[in-house]
Amino acid sequence: MGDLFEDINFAADGGLYAEMVKNRSFEFLQPMMAWKDIRREGLRGKVLINNHVAANPANPRYATITSEGMFGLSNDGFRGMGVKQGAGYDFSLWARKAEGDIKLRIALVDANGDKLGETTLGGFTGEWDQHKAAITATKTAAKAHLEIYFEGKGVLEADMISLFPKDTWKGRPGGLRKDLVERLAELKPGFVRFPGGCIVEGRDLMNRYQWKKTVGRVEDRELIINRWNTEFSHRNAPDYFQTFGLGFYEYFQLAEDLGAAALPILNCGMACQYNTGEVVALDQLVPYVQDALDLIEFANGAVTTKWGKLRADMGHPAPFNLKYLGIGNEQWDVQYIDRYKIFAEVLQKQHPEIVLVSGSGPGASGKEFEFAWKELRKLNAPLIDEHYYRPPDWFFLNAARYDNYDRKGPKVFAGEYAAHEKEEKPQSESRNTWLSALAEAAFMTGLERNADVVHMCSYAPLFAHVEAWQWRPRPDLVR
Repeated sequence: MGDLFEDINFAADGGLYAEMVKNRSFEFLQPMMAWKDIRREGLRGKVLINNHVAANPANPRYATITSEGMFGLSNDGFRGMGVKQGAGYDFSLWARKAEGDIKLRIALVDANGDKLGETTLGGFTGEWDQHKAAITATKTAAKAHLEIYFEGKGVLEADMISLFPKDTWKGRPGGLRKDLVERLAELKPGFVRFPGGCIVEGRDLMNRYQWKKTVGRVEDRELIINRWNTEFSHRNAPDYFQTFGLGFYEYFQLAEDLGAAALPILNCGMACQYNTGEVVALDQLVPYVQDALDLIEFANGAVTTKWGKLRADMGHPAPFNLKYLGIGNEQWDVQYIDRYKIFAEVLQKQHPEIVLVSGSGPGASGKEFEFAWKELRKLNAPLIDEHYYRPPDWFFLNAARYDNYDRKGPKVFAGEYAAHEKEEKPQSESRNTWLSALAEAAFMTGLERNADVVHMCSYAPLFAHVEAWQWRPRPDLVR
């Protein structure tokens, strides 16, 4: 039994990744989204968004803040910032002085406007540099926000305005939320599948998940719009983006911390077939396959290799001992098989030690499912990912699903399952109930009974922000 982590339901930014400031680098489609001028008597100034794409194409925007004596900006975070009495918080920003002499006063403030903690920051020069300060909260508040006051007359250029709890998982600065990782650790997962899920595919190939853009310095990771931003019309989330502060290095590190095997999933040259259905031409697939080879080097390679050196430079000289690699997510039909063949031919030759995970599409039966199994069986695919989002009755009826599976064929990864009952409302939401949980438990008895065929399984999805979800996970995992 393992975990599928997908950045849906604000599970990464606003969730497991402990950053409390939303749109910290002004890279959202609307650069000032989540930021507001503090309108109060005596506050005068303005903000101009600049673009220095030539200097940093991955993070080109920064804010030029002009203060005419005193000016203020606020950030509400991800539907509020939860702070705890006595806890410490690390504020930081990259900044340089353009004119005059400005100092910062930084405060945490609750929903009633009461101050919960404050600090000051100064010493800005004409060179870009990171500046840090600490705040200790004097009270607990579920929906605090950050206020930054620019004191003095002048102009300050700022980027990567950030706030993290000091008490992160394993005390890593800029790391993960300790309370949420502790919950994961209590589950004792055998593996962690990341980064999804449909998040791998993107609505189109330009918006696909590219692991190389999620490693290296956090300041150099290129933000993209999250595909769940507009996926469900009745639950749009226009402020849902991926900063990749939680990237592939952090995923590998998390799996290692949990004593779990890492199961990364890579794009196979196909966007989501429910959206654009865009595919890269077969003769243009080489860079996608190279991404897979380079990922294996990043995870397992010697520090003398290009990607092994990057892993070491990020703080992990020892290999992560990657054993599994998923090729695509929920793709189907001949276009998937054609692309999987190319991946498998190269990877099985160069890295026979890596177990490749293929997929049988989004359904648990039907024409596409049968076609995938037939073709993947011919290719001796070692592990096939099956997904089931069905009503509770289906799970009761399929508890014996694997009793008669071929013991000599490919093994099964039950990668995503959930027993959903439809809402009565005219919308595409589903709900989980105790009946759902009972149905899933009945189905899992069949998974355990047939462990010689079903080698891995994981429920989906894992986390959800209680006020910002698009897909309902189990009720006991909603936080």
